[in-house]
Amino acid sequence: MPRIHFIDVTNRDAVQASRISLSKLQKTMVNVYLAQMGVHQSEFAFPCADSERYYIEANLELRQVGALKALVLEGWCRATVSDVAAAVTTGVTDLNVSAPTSDQMIVHKFRGKLDRESMLHEMVRAVTCAREHGVRTVGVNAEDASRTDLDRLIEFAHATKEAGADRLRYCDTLGYDRPFSIYERVRRLAESVRIPIEIHCHNDLGMAVANSVAGAQGAIDGGVDTYVNTSVNGLGERAGQADLLSCILALRFASGMDGYEIGDPLDLKVSAKLANYVSYAFGVPIPINQPGVGPNAFAHEAGIHADGALKNRRNYELYDYELLGVDQETSYPRGRVITTGEFGGMAGFEYVFNRLGITFSSREEAERILRLVRYATAHNQLSLTDDELRLIAMYPEQVRKVLTSMP
Repeated sequence: MPRIHFIDVTNRDAVQASRISLSKLQKTMVNVYLAQMGVHQSEFAFPCADSERYYIEANLELRQVGALKALVLEGWCRATVSDVAAAVTTGVTDLNVSAPTSDQMIVHKFRGKLDRESMLHEMVRAVTCAREHGVRTVGVNAEDASRTDLDRLIEFAHATKEAGADRLRYCDTLGYDRPFSIYERVRRLAESVRIPIEIHCHNDLGMAVANSVAGAQGAIDGGVDTYVNTSVNGLGERAGQADLLSCILALRFASGMDGYEIGDPLDLKVSAKLANYVSYAFGVPIPINQPGVGPNAFAHEAGIHADGALKNRRNYELYDYELLGVDQETSYPRGRVITTGEFGGMAGFEYVFNRLGITFSSREEAERILRLVRYATAHNQLSLTDDELRLIAMYPEQVRKVLTSMP
């Protein structure tokens, strides 16, 4: 039976959104939490960007030493031979290559430089190049797939599959689809091409989660595995995209979803920690009504609701807040607080790490870690979280590389 997997694109799609950004250390922490949660893959980097090189190398090392568990680290680039050749020099072994497929974008982005046939030729060359360089998995992104003639999209998918693509990414780039339309289109695509399909939905019309779930159903009913693309808290370009937790909850608890199996070993207790960390790092508050992790997600005031929830939580709650780790999240401490950061000294540093249960074998080791803590705080321009401090203490050489930037 085909199964559903998750590919989170917070570290690629969300970070390129206007007005918000993550530091390289914060992107690394997102990968750490995604790995703890059991998500299949993180679209973690732009391997053609010089500024990403040390971050990429460090995260690949963290994956090798077990810090990121089984999380697949996949890079994104344009569907050109030059981009693919540059990407593989970073050590990335999983890659998604992207090109538009709709007449709207081919005509009005390329403006005569490429037509449909030459664009497809470039994509085939890019996939072939990736295979020749030993890339393990190659995903092909059909940008603006939802506004592409379906027969032409099927032709595109067949050609890229024959070239060696492992998956096709159906991109609802402008949030144009509806649940009914994306189900039918993806199902026909799956039945016609027999290739696993990624579902990548944006939220311009407020339907990203519904479209992602319906698209996943279409792929499964069409007989192929599906990979739902998500971002944490639904952040992304323009109005954002499908929220990771909302998609998981819909696939687990919505009506009629019993026959659709999630193939990732998910631990949803990490959900609240991940959501709160991304909110803190981006500086974007979690909406009060955010499914699962919003402040009001399990709040009841109306008399009928409060009475029903107190009698039996299932009266007004489809799932338990304990399942998501909401009850384990703590607020900032009050009273006397000792922190360590860019301008901290050894006494405060030792106090903070002792509180975390971390000690150092020598004064020299402590001074090396304190130096990294100072640079990491300057790098983030935010106070470091406990988990960031733990990562620095456990993997100092990889963190040093993450913090390295050379113009």
